[in-house]
Amino acid sequence: MDSRDLLDLSLPELASEITAWGEPSFRARQVWEWGWKRLATDFASMTNLSRGLRGRLARAFTIRLPTVAAGQGDEEGTDKVLLTLADGQAVEAVLLREDRRRTVCVSTQVGCPVGCSFCATGGMGYVRDLTAGEIAAQVLHFARVLQCAGEEVTHVVVMGMGEPLFNYDATLRTIRNLNDPQGFALGVRRITVSTVGVVPGILRLAEEGLQVNLAVSLHAPDEDLRRQLVPLGERWPLREVLSAADHYAERTGRRVSYEYVLLREVNDRWEHAHALARLLRGRLAHVNLIPFNPAPGLPYERPEDSRVDAFRRLLIGSGVDVTVRRSRGVRIQAGCGQLRTQQGGSPAASHEADRVV
Repeated sequence: MDSRDLLDLSLPELASEITAWGEPSFRARQVWEWGWKRLATDFASMTNLSRGLRGRLARAFTIRLPTVAAGQGDEEGTDKVLLTLADGQAVEAVLLREDRRRTVCVSTQVGCPVGCSFCATGGMGYVRDLTAGEIAAQVLHFARVLQCAGEEVTHVVVMGMGEPLFNYDATLRTIRNLNDPQGFALGVRRITVSTVGVVPGILRLAEEGLQVNLAVSLHAPDEDLRRQLVPLGERWPLREVLSAADHYAERTGRRVSYEYVLLREVNDRWEHAHALARLLRGRLAHVNLIPFNPAPGLPYERPEDSRVDAFRRLLIGSGVDVTVRRSRGVRIQAGCGQLRTQQGGSPAASHEADRVV
């Protein structure tokens, strides 16, 4: 039987295992600190544990480390990697450096079942959910990279491949483990979960007692256009998505971000801006305008900067809080799914295809 991934466990679960072996409970906290705070990659390095306990841990558990199949970086400090998992599937993760912020963007699924028409991942199809350990391993990979430079991860955004709220339990477990003060100790207000609008997941997240930031992928201000861009709009219409987001804001006191990818001559006209303003005015909301990050094979273009600015100014003039997300990693194809497409196609590709560099 395969060993369990240490990063899949919560601290209470780990403590239950170790105390069942007759060890004192503080040993679990030591192991936890090694895995999440000291970023250990094996049990042999846990030198404040007895040799016998280290051996037993190594027989019962593993610390699964994804391997880097491909990587790209740019002069702005954006690093993107394609990480191969234990079963040969691969996912993308990105590190963005900006001022003092060190943000890691992680994936939650191999591929994505949503199929947004402007997303490179959407054309890959869906293979499987990631485990909590596989999600966390992406953060810890970059934590080790930053550690070598005397830096640390300051923010995590769950905005990579996949729909996090379709993999709810693993996503939530990762958030709680990253937040645990005895380990990685990342504040929940420094974690953002992005969803295309999975209403039951939003409502469930609102009751978790966490204040993670919620980002809703909107991309259109009316039902018909949104259904063209986001097929899941057929399942949960705008009114239900907005109602769930309002509930989340009310329960957590956190402002909801609405992601809006600007596609030239598709959703970037003045009438779209007016409709978006009418939709969000008066809500505890913030709009992130995202000029389209071009990807091979997708039938969309990036709007001109002047058009983006006009859209922004109209929203501000209508009383809607808005920022334009500065493009990062365009030259290294840092948009979701682009590196994987470049390296070998769909998530269902063979293990060998995943290793192409």
